[in-house]
Amino acid sequence: MAGLIGIGLTGILSHQSALNTTGNNITNANTPGYSRQEVLFETLEGQRTGAGTIGSGVSISDIRRLADEYLVQQVREDSTLFSEQETLNSELTRLDNLLGGESTGLSNALNNFFAALQNAAEDPTSLPQRQLVLSEAQQIVNRFQALNQEFIQQRESVKTQMEQGVKDANTLLKSIAELNLAISESPGIAQGQMPNELLDKRDEKLRQLSELVNIKVTEGEGSQVNVSLTNGLSLVVGSNAAQFGTEESAEDPTRLSFTLSNGGRTLNIDEQITGGKLGGLRRFDNEALKPAFDELGRIAIALSATMNHQHEIGMDLEGDLGGLFFTDINSLEAQRSRVVANANNQSPQTGRLAVEITDSAALAAGTYTLQFSGDGRSFELIDKATGETVNQGRLPDPVQSEISMPGFNIRVEGGTFNPGDKYLILPTRNAAESIGLEVAREEDLAFASPIRAEAGDQNIGTGAIDQGTMLNVRNPFTSSVLPAFSQQGQLSPPLEIRFRDDAGTLVYDVYDASSGAILEAGDASAVPPVNTFTPGVSNKLFPEDPSDPGYRGFQFEVNGEPAPGDSFVIGYNSNGVSDNRNAEFLAALGTANTLNNGSQSFAEGYAGLVEDIGVKTRQSQLDMDAGKTLLEQSTNQRESVSGVNLDEEAGRLIQYQAAYNASAQVMSVAQDLFNTLLQSFR
Repeated sequence: MAGLIGIGLTGILSHQSALNTTGNNITNANTPGYSRQEVLFETLEGQRTGAGTIGSGVSISDIRRLADEYLVQQVREDSTLFSEQETLNSELTRLDNLLGGESTGLSNALNNFFAALQNAAEDPTSLPQRQLVLSEAQQIVNRFQALNQEFIQQRESVKTQMEQGVKDANTLLKSIAELNLAISESPGIAQGQMPNELLDKRDEKLRQLSELVNIKVTEGEGSQVNVSLTNGLSLVVGSNAAQFGTEESAEDPTRLSFTLSNGGRTLNIDEQITGGKLGGLRRFDNEALKPAFDELGRIAIALSATMNHQHEIGMDLEGDLGGLFFTDINSLEAQRSRVVANANNQSPQTGRLAVEITDSAALAAGTYTLQFSGDGRSFELIDKATGETVNQGRLPDPVQSEISMPGFNIRVEGGTFNPGDKYLILPTRNAAESIGLEVAREEDLAFASPIRAEAGDQNIGTGAIDQGTMLNVRNPFTSSVLPAFSQQGQLSPPLEIRFRDDAGTLVYDVYDASSGAILEAGDASAVPPVNTFTPGVSNKLFPEDPSDPGYRGFQFEVNGEPAPGDSFVIGYNSNGVSDNRNAEFLAALGTANTLNNGSQSFAEGYAGLVEDIGVKTRQSQLDMDAGKTLLEQSTNQRESVSGVNLDEEAGRLIQYQAAYNASAQVMSVAQDLFNTLLQSFR
């Protein structure tokens, strides 16, 4: 009877533990990371008798945690992927909405500006129309600067999220290390009795860490785990945790770099941060935000350069040559701002570099690294986007020289360069921030052309001269004003073109119209012939190559067939206030192909930026949706093993309750038998 009571007691105690475990499963059904627990029953060793072995009850051999390490790892990997894509999509969507918005983008401002120019060209003397041009030009400046400021705000937001992500990761690393220690010191672990709750907590912390960065988890001693980055750098070893950090990038002080500190040593691990939220932020910055800065700056430079050039070769309402329309893209300050010295360069860091824009049409939106090797004079220019070397060579001695690239030159101004020194070359990135409107008054808008031509009163031939085309008012090699425009309000000197017969060939001589001195004499017998005229086609009168000694900065063409003795006078367009020739040229820049080596207009260039970000946003949305599906699948697979099924647990409650009641009944029967036995002796 004592045996029967013992058997019943083991049943009660065992099924009470089973009921407790089932109840714990039910109450933790919605606890993140909880793994369902299962009671494993074991028959106690029986009592041997002559009639055989009589059972002695039941015991609990283990309370097992139902978890599949492969599925847990799959959830971590899919969490890393989804978190990266979700972060990337969130930031890209914000940037896409900014660039594509009617009120926030650049498209409307460009269209309105060139429409105002076209309207002003129809009435070049109208001050209200001129004021509208200035207002729309200021709107363009405001849009460039506002977009650039929004880019900066998003860049700062990314940096803030990086810093917060690092703090969260460090908290998780510390928790994982502490849980490692607690698990290894847990009583009974040597006998295989695992601290299930601690294991669940550690797996959940690892999952949360995988949402921030891509990690690799390996088993260690004492049921501990070691955590590392995918390249093998340790994050947690046993109970010791490393620490993430951020610091100002040595290459680009406007950005942050990731660091890892462990055992008193700090490493820059920027390139090793992949996947998760932190990896998504890095991808957005490198693949979208930096290129957007560069492309917006390229458009600003091209607009400034082409408008400035066309405006400079025009004439304003007061008869003066037009000046800069927008800010000078090649001011010394602008040129030097395009170079950033690496903070890790060796002392004395005296190297001086500047970047000059030479051709905005050929200029690409890119970023480069200029690095020196050998004795400090060998250089290599590397495209940051592709990693390819696009220029290399050796600086002369002394080092003053230029490194030429399509659209820009890197000017080496002096100083000493050490082996290993690096410089970040940013030809376009800051341009949208620095653009400004230089024209202050309506009268200063140069809508007229400063040159014009008139036919001589005594002409008898059919020759006709056009009103000329301005090429430049400055020498493109020295930037000095050309002699023809050195005197304000006049052509120096005014020219007279006289035609004559030279041994049966029509030639023309160029005279100083004010003094009558001959400047260029036609000669049909020269090799090659000088100033000969071909009837029936359009004849250009002057060289257009700036290196030619006869270059004057303008061109006139004569059609028809002038007679010997005919003449044309070329002079300054004094009192030409109603002239709209330069206004027409300025307005035409709105549709002219001025980008990508003459294949894109300003509007098309900006549309290309919007489209590029739009495509990346749509792709990231697709990737995010795919990542979400994978995460849901792996989570469901884990839940099928580790998740709590309330219906199943309810069934177990009934099962264990019945067993508990039956065990209690066994004890009751044993007690009745014992009482019956005692009564038989009374």
